[in-house]
Amino acid sequence: MKVMIAGAGSVGLAIGEDLAQKGYDVLVMERDSGVIEKHATKTSVPLVVGDACEVTSLQEAGAASVDVMVAATGDDEDNLVISLLAKQEFAIPRVIARVNNSKNQWLFNESWGVDVSVSTPQQLTALVEEAVSVGSLVRLLSFEHGNSNLVEVTLAADSPANDSMIGELELPADSAVVAIIRNERLIVPNGETVLRSGDEVIVLVKDEAESKVHDLLCGNH
Repeated sequence: MKVMIAGAGSVGLAIGEDLAQKGYDVLVMERDSGVIEKHATKTSVPLVVGDACEVTSLQEAGAASVDVMVAATGDDEDNLVISLLAKQEFAIPRVIARVNNSKNQWLFNESWGVDVSVSTPQQLTALVEEAVSVGSLVRLLSFEHGNSNLVEVTLAADSPANDSMIGELELPADSAVVAIIRNERLIVPNGETVLRSGDEVIVLVKDEAESKVHDLLCGNH
């Protein structure tokens, strides 16, 4: 699998090195030749000078044969342009974009060619909420063009789901309990798994079904 990463900053290089170690064919593109010179002797990942916001540069770097594009620059506008070109001009199957400012998260969707957006600020916020919240639905990750979310809730003592089997909850069709963490042990659930107070319940859910899942697992919280 061939992966192109736009942006040779600390994020782009870290992703590139991790993927290369796992055997992927990786190329990192950076428009600042000074950055390329700085890192050329410090990494084994192939680096190329080019502006990923320009079709010609992407073409010369071989974007037509890329399976995954990662727009990892420190500028949200650039990442949106890169994503759009990757999808529309080169029909790259998978486009992943970095969101630097969480206020721009709403832009990173299918209309801009983004398949998956990754927002570090939002992820950090979710981790803080997940660590301190009981009885509240916390969004951990958004994907599938932003229409599906991975959410987590630690069941409160008065959760309406306590002592109920998952199959009895009448969860929406666009949702599924994918994991439960109980007493630091991971449980892969099925319809007969009984939920207990204190369980960390992880659910994959579509946007439109999230409020129903909240009502079933959180009640009035």
